[in-house]
Amino acid sequence: MDYTNLRRQIISMKKSLFDQGYLDEQFNQLEELQDDSSPNFVEEVVALFFKDSSRLLTNIEQALEKYPQDFYRLDSLVHQFKGSGSSIGALRMKNECSMFKAHCNDRNLEGYRTLDDSSSSIPASHSLLLHLIPWLTLRCRRSLQKMKREHATLKQKLETYFHLLRQVGPPERAVNSWK
Repeated sequence: MDYTNLRRQIISMKKSLFDQGYLDEQFNQLEELQDDSSPNFVEEVVALFFKDSSRLLTNIEQALEKYPQDFYRLDSLVHQFKGSGSSIGALRMKNECSMFKAHCNDRNLEGYRTLDDSSSSIPASHSLLLHLIPWLTLRCRRSLQKMKREHATLKQKLETYFHLLRQVGPPERAVNSWK
């Protein structure tokens, strides 16, 4: 494939990543930081993100297995994952993280009136929470699966994108940092 066609394909692919909501403006800002002194800066940052985020996903999965009712721990781990994704402009991943965090925040039902305003000393929120925990945990598990799918899809799409970029870039500067 000639240089012009590759450039068109790269432009089209990047536009598609934005149009489909995989990436946001942060990715463009990251690309603006790349210069001749570090021609593979964006690819290296993204590769580091995927290496680190894979570890974070494992930590979230393990926490969900070991501590399914520790929504504060889960929220903290997902917050870290969301922040990492935001730093490279991973919009869909960030949105799935927000959904997961919303499920964690749903467990906070403090301050509701009691079941029986006159006689019960157990707040309705606590009783309701006991019934909601399995449901919230299930929602967290489903959100985690969606986060993992978005992570894998974005990784595959960006690997393809950077592969195309390496094809048009000067061969002496084209590096595959995904391994």
